[in-house]
Amino acid sequence: MPLAREIRHTGVVKNSALDVEAPDLRTRDRVMALLSQGEATASQLGVALGLKPAAIRRHLDAMLAEGLVTGRDRVQRGPRGRGRPAKVFTLTDAAREGYGKHTYDDLAAAALRWIARRGGQEAVAAFAADLVADLEQRCETAVRGSGDDPLARAEALASALTAEGYAASASTIASGGQLCQHHCPVAHVAAEFPQLCEAETQVISRLVGTHVQRLATIAHGDGVCTTHIPGQVTATTRAGDRHRPERARPSATQTAIEKSEKSND
Repeated sequence: MPLAREIRHTGVVKNSALDVEAPDLRTRDRVMALLSQGEATASQLGVALGLKPAAIRRHLDAMLAEGLVTGRDRVQRGPRGRGRPAKVFTLTDAAREGYGKHTYDDLAAAALRWIARRGGQEAVAAFAADLVADLEQRCETAVRGSGDDPLARAEALASALTAEGYAASASTIASGGQLCQHHCPVAHVAAEFPQLCEAETQVISRLVGTHVQRLATIAHGDGVCTTHIPGQVTATTRAGDRHRPERARPSATQTAIEKSEKSND
C-alpha cells in the first residue's frame, strides 16, 4: 500500500492533562484508513504500515478505549496453535461516520437543495447522473479487458473503484456475485438525496453488463454499500426461458373430438 511507505514514525506524544503516553495521531489516521476498507488483525496492520504488532496494539488499545474500534477473536479453521487466537479489529459506526467527513458536505447538500427547489427532483437526478459520468468513463477503461462475464467485470470494477477511494471488493456467492464498497465519499449527502445512490447503481449495472440490485448502502445506515450481481448461468437460463415458445393448449372442442375418436376405435 502507498501508505506503508510513508509511515515510519513510531513515537508518542505526552498528554499533559492525563500525564500518560498517547499514540501518534498520524499513525492512528493510517490505521483508521486501513480499517475503513475492512477488518484486520494487529499483525496485518503492522505489515501494511511497516510497524511492529506491539506498536500497532498501543494504537488499537487507545482506539478501543475511545470507542473507535471493536475487537473480536478471529475464527480459526483447522487445528489451533499455541497461544490465544488473534483479534480482528473493526471500526465502530461512530468512527466510520466521522472518517473522511469534511466541511464540504453541508455546502454540497445546500447546493442540491437549491437545485431541487428550482428544478425539482428530476433536476437532482440529472445532476447525479452527470456527476457519475466521469467516474463511469474512468472505470469503463479498467473493465474493458475483463471479458463478458459479469463477475469478472465486477472484480475489475472493484479495483477501479478502490483507486477512486471507495475501498471496494468483489466476491462470489451462491446466487452470483457481490460488490461491496466500504467507503462512500458522498454518504452524508446521499442520505438526503438518494438519487446519488441510484445513479451510481445504474453505472455499476452498465459496467458489469447485467441487471444488479442494491441491497444496502452506507447512506441509509448500513456498514457497507452492497450490490448483488446475478450469476451468468442464472441470467442465461432466465433469458432462455423467456424466449422458449410455449406449447399451444388444445381447445375444449378439440379435446372432445379426440375423446370421441378414441371411443369409436
